[in-house]
Amino acid sequence: MTVTPFAPTTRPPVIPVREALPWVVLGGLVLLLALYFIGAEQGATSLFPGMYIHEFVHDGRHLLGFPCH
Repeated sequence: MTVTPFAPTTRPPVIPVREALPWVVLGGLVLLLALYFIGAEQGATSLFPGMYIHEFVHDGRHLLGFPCH
């Protein structure tokens, strides 16, 4: 019985940094925006009136360990 080791015949494509950078920046901005809404959107720092956003992300705040009350 002959054993042939697994050898990939193709290499994964190389993604240039110039093409990936805009997506990395966009992803970082979306994450920062989500972090703001989960962590700081309430009370004196609120950008939107009312408590609608606070109540929408309320359970996420507790899950991530942000103080809320």
